[in-house]
Amino acid sequence: MEFIKTVIEDRIAHIDLDRGKSNAFHTEMLTELEEAILAAEKNPAVEGMILHGKAGFFTAGLDLVTLYRYDESEIRKLFIQFFSTIKTLAKFPKPAVAALSGHSPAGGCVLAICCDYRVMAEGNFIIGLNEIPVGIIVPQSIFNLYSFWIGQAAAYRSLLTGKLFSPSEALAIGLIDEVVPADRIRTASLRKIKTITQFDQPSWKQCKQNFRIPLIAELEKENDTLIDQMLSHWWKPSSRAIVKTIIDNLTQKKS
Repeated sequence: MEFIKTVIEDRIAHIDLDRGKSNAFHTEMLTELEEAILAAEKNPAVEGMILHGKAGFFTAGLDLVTLYRYDESEIRKLFIQFFSTIKTLAKFPKPAVAALSGHSPAGGCVLAICCDYRVMAEGNFIIGLNEIPVGIIVPQSIFNLYSFWIGQAAAYRSLLTGKLFSPSEALAIGLIDEVVPADRIRTASLRKIKTITQFDQPSWKQCKQNFRIPLIAELEKENDTLIDQMLSHWWKPSSRAIVKTIIDNLTQKKS
């Protein structure tokens, strides 16, 4: 794989996101990630999984620079793959921990809330869902995932304003479970998953599946109608203008 690296150590699959500085998604990266998750699920030697990012970035979410250049067929394929990947992650039957090594906005936050636990690095980082201010439709399934952890009222308010949280703020509302120094993120995540895997796994897995029935049912509903709705907003001149402004700002920062 080019963008996803998997190492299995002591019965734990460490899946590293590895695409550029910000680990932003494009279709190929999402495809590889889903393949890695499915491999960890099917491997009887794997008891749990940890998702890792890079120093400073878990993942920035969708790569707007690349997506802006996609034609209609390419952007449709991207959204289809995105929903397929998060559904596979949300349905992962074994313990899953997100090691949030830095910024985790938008799609990065979505990956994190599909997992069972989130450990985040201390620092000037952000996490949350800011899709609406960018002009991207947030489906019911993502709202359900978000509110599963922070409650419906908090999810409603923060989604409609695109609010992003610092690690301490995210910890206070239950969006993440632990904040540690950046150089301890891997150790803390491994300690957490090892604690979980000490439980009776058949009962733990069955309870996880039971508790997530409403979440999975909503993810299973994602269909062409939703994709059409999202794409109609993506191609609106106002949405394109917002994305172009974001890209211009990113370009200026890099230069």
